Amino acid sequence: MSDYPYQIAETVYTADDLWTLSHLPEYSDKRLELREGALIEMSPAGGKHGWLAHRFELRVGVFVEEHDLGYVTAAETGYILYRNPDGKDTVRAPDVGFIAKARLPQGLPDGYIPFAPDLVVEIVSPNDEANDIQAKLDDYLRYGVRLIVFCYPKSRTAHVYTQTTHQILRVGDTLDLSLVLPGLSLPIDDIFPEG
Repeated sequence: MSDYPYQIAETVYTADDLWTLSHLPEYSDKRLELREGALIEMSPAGGKHGWLAHRFELRVGVFVEEHDLGYVTAAETGYILYRNPDGKDTVRAPDVGFIAKARLPQGLPDGYIPFAPDLVVEIVSPNDEANDIQAKLDDYLRYGVRLIVFCYPKSRTAHVYTQTTHQILRVGDTLDLSLVLPGLSLPIDDIFPEG
């Protein structure tokens, strides 16, 4: 007999459950993700966060469109990083994502993208907790994102990760995205304009 007779089983969500939940009226003002089957609720992003994500997305998107390289996705686009046989799926929705065209020869699905993107950009908000940021980074690295950029608006820095490296870039530096987007680099000053 259990020492904890009133212990309540933790609800485990799949990617399909998340899709259903995210379309219910009671979740219309939330952003939802999954980490190993656990539901993560996030409030909508603030103005500066959205503006910076848009600036980044615009610059990457124009380059990708001009060179017909693939697909750039905006915030709230779900990526199924991992489908666990036990149902403990992981779904993340980066502020900006990129998938090479060759990985989606039939085009984008209507539902979540069924694998990790090649590039992830996250704008870190003032209320983001360090352990949540680390959990996202761990998921992106574990499930094969090739290039990860965490942008910190307050310090105007970008932390850039690959499977084997970590680099911190500051104003005056240039972010090289050529690992996944050959020929594209962005000055940090352009990512974080004054204002």
